[in-house]
Amino acid sequence: MGRWSLSSRLALLFAACTAVVSLFAGVLFSRGSEAHFIELDQQLLEDKLIGLRRAVQGLDAEQTQRRLEEELSRQADLALRIKDSDGVRWYDSSIRIPTRLPEMPGISTLSDGDVDYRVLNAPLFPDRPGSPQLTLLLDITHHQHFLQRMQRLIWLTVGLSALATALLGAWAARRALRPLRSMGAIAGNVSARSLNARLPAEQMPTELAELAHSINAMLARLDDAFQRLSAFSADIAHELRTPLSNLLTHTQVTLTRERSPQDYREALHSNLEELQWMAQLVNDMLYLAKADHGLLAPDREPLALAEEVDVLLEFFAPLAEDINVRLSREGEGHLGGDRNMLRRALSNLLDNALRFTHEGSDVRVRIVDEAQRVRISVENSGEEIPADLLPRLFDRFYRADPARQESRGEHAGLGLAITRSIIRAHGGEIHCESADGWTRFLIELPKANQA
Repeated sequence: MGRWSLSSRLALLFAACTAVVSLFAGVLFSRGSEAHFIELDQQLLEDKLIGLRRAVQGLDAEQTQRRLEEELSRQADLALRIKDSDGVRWYDSSIRIPTRLPEMPGISTLSDGDVDYRVLNAPLFPDRPGSPQLTLLLDITHHQHFLQRMQRLIWLTVGLSALATALLGAWAARRALRPLRSMGAIAGNVSARSLNARLPAEQMPTELAELAHSINAMLARLDDAFQRLSAFSADIAHELRTPLSNLLTHTQVTLTRERSPQDYREALHSNLEELQWMAQLVNDMLYLAKADHGLLAPDREPLALAEEVDVLLEFFAPLAEDINVRLSREGEGHLGGDRNMLRRALSNLLDNALRFTHEGSDVRVRIVDEAQRVRISVENSGEEIPADLLPRLFDRFYRADPARQESRGEHAGLGLAITRSIIRAHGGEIHCESADGWTRFLIELPKANQA
């Protein structure tokens, strides 16, 4: 059954259900017909018994026998046997009456060879003690033949109806499963070049519409992921092409002629800077790959956020002094998290704020400690970011606009993507707001995992 098609299974199920229902109905009809025949035979025998009792009332033995023969001659399928009170046979209306007859009073059924009888035992004179016992026999062979033919017809009907239902069920199932085959055909044609294909959910039956919507949603996610992966691959190639080209060019130029050890040392230092930047880029990419596969497992230790932020502000203080930017922190809070990961996330935000703030302005860190969560915001004044670009700030290699792009250096557009991965690994969320000359990165971290 494991390899049978769904249409075959449904057809067999329909056939089995039809066979069971037909057989049940046939058995009920057969039992009902048999009970009806028994009732008719019993009524006929009891009426005949009453007639015989009336016919022989007040007659002597010879008259009684003659009268019984007259009564029985009117119905060929009826026979009679009478025994006296001692059990001695007194009268048989036919020589074909079986030797052994049921002794129990009332009605019963007897088979003798090819002949079936309905038998009724009763006293000839119920009001007299020691009355002779009368046994009436009704030939019901034709009834039994009818019931046997009906049973054969029932079995034939069950078989034919099961076969017909199987064929019709297979046709109906195949027709009903046509949308499913259509779904399979469309899904089979989906490839990296055709992830925009969608199933016609509106044309599907109700039972398949939900599945079609789920598959369409899956295809949309795959399409989005593939587009991101393609763009990501192109961005990696673009980011690595320039430093590799610089390395090749610089090395080739250096090797064009003999140079002094000092020149070679400077060339190696220059190549080293490019290689360090590329190594950092690869490390960041590996970090994001681990985050995408849920492999970032932050440690849980109690953290005083005010202390952690103060450490970072002290680290960035020299850079802030160089560009005349004031650093400040407001509020405090506590939660359980990974110290190194959260420091890296906040460090990326502070570095981003210092790079894009105006000279002589402020960079602020605000901490709000609530019952179930901690809110952290990193704010800097500067040019506002258009609202339609805000959701893309956390994409890899994305820079808000050409005006914000700077020399490559150590910044490859991965800082915010790494920050979001760290925040999400802690069960939190991060988003950006930019209005009224201020840009704010807002972080919400739950306190449920606090150690």
